[in-house]
Amino acid sequence: MKKKLLAVAAIALSLNGYAADDSAWMRYPALSPDGSLIAFSFKGDIYTVPANGGRALQITTHPSHDTRPVWSPDGKTLAFASDRMGSMDIYVVDKEGGTPKRLTTHSGNETPITFKDNGHLLFQANILPSTDDMQFASGQFPQVYEVSIESGRPAMFSSMPMEDISFSSDGKKILYHDKKGYEDPWRKRHTSSITRDVWMCNLEGERSYKKLSSFNGEDRNPVWANTDTYYYLSEQNGSFNVFKASLNGGSSVQITKHEKHPVRFLSRANNGLLCYGYDGGIYTLKEGEQPQKVNIKVVTDQINRDIIRQIKNNGATQIALSSEGKEVAFILRGDVYVTSTEYKTTRQITNTAEQERNVDFAPDGRSLVYASERNGLWQLYQSKIANKEEKLFTYATEIKEEKLTDSNVTSFQPQYSPDGKEVAFLEDRTTLRVINLASKQVRTIMDGKFEYSYSDGDQWYQWSPDSRWILTNYIGIGGWNNKDVALVNASGNGEIHNLTQSGYNDGNAKWVLDGKAMIWESDRAGYRSHGSWGAHGDIYIMFFDLEAYERFNMSKEELSLLEESEKLKENNKKDEDKSDKKNKGNNKKAEDKKKDEIKPLTFDLDNCRDRIVRLTRHSSSLGDAVLSKKGDKLYYQASFEKGSDLWCQDLKENSTKLVMKNIGYGMMIPDKKGENFYMCTRGGIKKVTVKDGNSKGVDFEAIFDYKPALERQYIFDHAWQQVKDKFYVEDIHGIDWEMYRDAYRRFLPSITNNYDFQELLSEMLGELNGSHTGARYNNGGPALSTANFGVFFDETYQGDGLRIKEIMAKSPFAVKRCDVTPGCIIEMIDGQAIQAGMDYFPLLEGKAGKNVLVAIYNPTTGKHFDVKVKAISGGEQNALLYKRWVDRNRRMVDELSGGRIAYVHVKGMDSPSFRTVYSELLSDKNRQKEAVIVDTRHNGGGWLHDDLATLLSGKEYQRFIPQGQYIGSDPHNKWLKPSCVLVCEDNYSNAHGFPWVYKELGIGKLIGAPVPGTMTAVWWETQIDPTIVFGIPQVGCVDKNGVYMENNQLQPDIEVYNKPEDSLKGIDEQLATAVKEMLKVADANKK
Repeated sequence: MKKKLLAVAAIALSLNGYAADDSAWMRYPALSPDGSLIAFSFKGDIYTVPANGGRALQITTHPSHDTRPVWSPDGKTLAFASDRMGSMDIYVVDKEGGTPKRLTTHSGNETPITFKDNGHLLFQANILPSTDDMQFASGQFPQVYEVSIESGRPAMFSSMPMEDISFSSDGKKILYHDKKGYEDPWRKRHTSSITRDVWMCNLEGERSYKKLSSFNGEDRNPVWANTDTYYYLSEQNGSFNVFKASLNGGSSVQITKHEKHPVRFLSRANNGLLCYGYDGGIYTLKEGEQPQKVNIKVVTDQINRDIIRQIKNNGATQIALSSEGKEVAFILRGDVYVTSTEYKTTRQITNTAEQERNVDFAPDGRSLVYASERNGLWQLYQSKIANKEEKLFTYATEIKEEKLTDSNVTSFQPQYSPDGKEVAFLEDRTTLRVINLASKQVRTIMDGKFEYSYSDGDQWYQWSPDSRWILTNYIGIGGWNNKDVALVNASGNGEIHNLTQSGYNDGNAKWVLDGKAMIWESDRAGYRSHGSWGAHGDIYIMFFDLEAYERFNMSKEELSLLEESEKLKENNKKDEDKSDKKNKGNNKKAEDKKKDEIKPLTFDLDNCRDRIVRLTRHSSSLGDAVLSKKGDKLYYQASFEKGSDLWCQDLKENSTKLVMKNIGYGMMIPDKKGENFYMCTRGGIKKVTVKDGNSKGVDFEAIFDYKPALERQYIFDHAWQQVKDKFYVEDIHGIDWEMYRDAYRRFLPSITNNYDFQELLSEMLGELNGSHTGARYNNGGPALSTANFGVFFDETYQGDGLRIKEIMAKSPFAVKRCDVTPGCIIEMIDGQAIQAGMDYFPLLEGKAGKNVLVAIYNPTTGKHFDVKVKAISGGEQNALLYKRWVDRNRRMVDELSGGRIAYVHVKGMDSPSFRTVYSELLSDKNRQKEAVIVDTRHNGGGWLHDDLATLLSGKEYQRFIPQGQYIGSDPHNKWLKPSCVLVCEDNYSNAHGFPWVYKELGIGKLIGAPVPGTMTAVWWETQIDPTIVFGIPQVGCVDKNGVYMENNQLQPDIEVYNKPEDSLKGIDEQLATAVKEMLKVADANKK
């Protein structure tokens, strides 16, 4: 039926047609073995087209995403990956189309590589390595499996990663490119140890491996030319092009001469015809001739709608409260809305494909100010209720918008002054400016050099109640990691007072007690992180007024007596006022004006730092905080366990009470009377009553016009602009960034899904040749994940059931302490028998964390018995695999050194990893050892370089010896003996930074493979479509000579690589070399 519709559409010309023009984004072309057809992915479906061009035949029509087609050797079958069940699985389909057949069922992502023969397919998946494999246990290193096209249980083909495998004509050898660790696959023109190399593997007998390429950049995607030569893609002369090389070495020959963009997806037919993708199109090539662009006509219906109307009851990301507390403004997927606090009635204020954010209510409730990134630049906009008789946005008949700023510089995060006359905002992300709403004059009140914006929205400031001052975060000169709170004069006279001057991290200050004090967050007393930034924080209060300070410190009794006295005086004054009114007449307007007047604030800045009080009793991971109007209760968000809870600190009773569990984080906004506060949490809006802590949701019904194509266009432009604004060097590595924007932007009309969009963004970001970049797409994954038992199964076993080869420590069978041992056979799972060759993964769907009944047979004893165990998730099994890898390394070091050398692995550059290393390194067991190997291989980074270097740089300067007994040394909190650091190609970010510091300070030797230059700090930004994120490397690290560490590879003192055949046998040559070196140093120290 679908094919008939397409035929009719072609005649009627009523459907969309795509020729091979500059806007078509065609990916993953694969040439059929006979060279007659090309399969490719377009708009999330699989197509085939004659190799000489023409009209494409649509093979798949499913609404899910289908991609990466692979031909069977006989050219009759296509395999492809599809997310029809949530994660990527392998399917096969006839080359003419039809109903695809699912081959794989694991909840991880599987992608096809190549057919081994007409009946068996190789695919990539991350399930479990082999038991002997010494390679680091990580999702970065997937295995290769073989599965029958009739489906069934996959069998391991290779425990180590092999990508783009190509079989020789006799099936005895394969070509492939390796994967040494993490780097974005679409990055371009980088040269380092992490880049891919081409290898040949001889499959006959015991497998042997030979590295074929030697370029220190990218070499990938090999295909056989004949028995002695091969084609592959390489960047050795700039952009990716097709090269030809001999298996016996020698110089390679460049076949194509494309510039500016990379050649991708190389394949070859048996007749010698080559096929590849370039600049969105598909090309064929016969060696010795010019490449030919394949003219492709795709005729399809327009499946994707331009506008999808939705009603949203969740998804709010930021709120503002009107002064009377009757309305809440909020941002939802980049649009501004206003809803009633009592009813669901909701008014849409903006309806753009671009993003609005930072909404704020004017004091009179009749205006809203917000920032919008229209035409590629953030500017300020104000919406007003047009009818003077109307007071609420929710029910307004007309709303008018005006543009407040019209500059060529980013302007956002606006905030009305309390008197409603001015709006403060951030220009160029850190310069604090004020615009007068009457005159439209703009003035600077704090130069941007006193702040640094790491991520948009990370700046904080607040107007004073008298509209004359602003509290703001402040780093001064070089205080990025020692932030303060500053008081800034809003007149623009340059008056700035650093209020905290603590050397710790202080920020997020709020005015309280009518401007006589401020509360803020500080980590000066908190549990400190050893890695990355931050520590547990507390809420403090600083008093600018002596009287307010003394009042705050009164006991409950003293305060009660004072309040009674004040109440009596107030009543007496009211009586006097009544008498005056009788004598002088009633002028209500003048009285109201006088009542609303706010006296200018005065500050005792000489003594305010002596009037600081810690309000929270327990440091924690804090969210927002609100002090009651009387100053007697503090409400704050804190995470002590899992999730964030709402707590109340009674400052007079000195008691702490849990108000609400799992409230989440989000700004808490009090109403005018301080009786309630509102917060945005988990996409919803909550109203919390201060008196009793009860909460209720503020329901809304927001009509949202989802415009997928326009939203993707906005995200694309936004990403391009963010890189221009925030990339760590202003010249963006010298590339023509405008040219690349135009080059990739033209493909947007043919992008209809986030898989293709993520690749398009990544291809553009890959032009930066920077670490920490590229885009990511999270499709949500499968509804049911495959559970695990934490065991290795015997791949050689052919009978019914699953034979256990090894049980991991701490796995379900290990902690159960049952009779299950290696060699036992799992016969059934929850009553379902496992037959020989049967795919058992469906039996474990959705069972992680649940009790599973397992029927066991022990061939040694002949016993059959049942065991009930709690299955574990893939993440939990990965943690067991990591522990197993570390334990095995430690045993190897003990054996090779005779127990003389200690071993620790640094998993991440973060606080938990440091505490583990500290605990192990200075333990009684390791203190007795003569040296230590600090293994940082496969560490993904964080921020720990200084802590680790300090820990390892200890020099003994004294000993403690009472009555002849040695009981310790100083420094007692550092390692005092020799050390070395193991590194490899997969060290990333701060795992490049720490070895660099270690070598720079001369603490010891680096051993292993060179480390790519990736010591740059990143901001991963979530988009208005929250399934899309992208990274910007924006803080570069510079050495004493002014050289950036980014793209500067770190060379080890002793260079050694682990060979594939050794790793697969459990041999770690890098670790063995480190043991030899440390024994040599330890022996030298004895002399």
